[in-house]
Amino acid sequence: MKVRNSLRSLKSKPGSVLTRRRGRLVVLNRKNPRWNGRQG
Repeated sequence: MKVRNSLRSLKSKPGSVLTRRRGRLVVLNRKNPRWNGRQG
């Protein structure tokens, strides 16, 4: 699956984790919830 550029930038933020959930790509950030994102 291609990863969107917006998710790539979110992934580089401190405290963020990239995971797959139910076929979706999800970026979770515990330190700053503003930087959560999902694709798909």
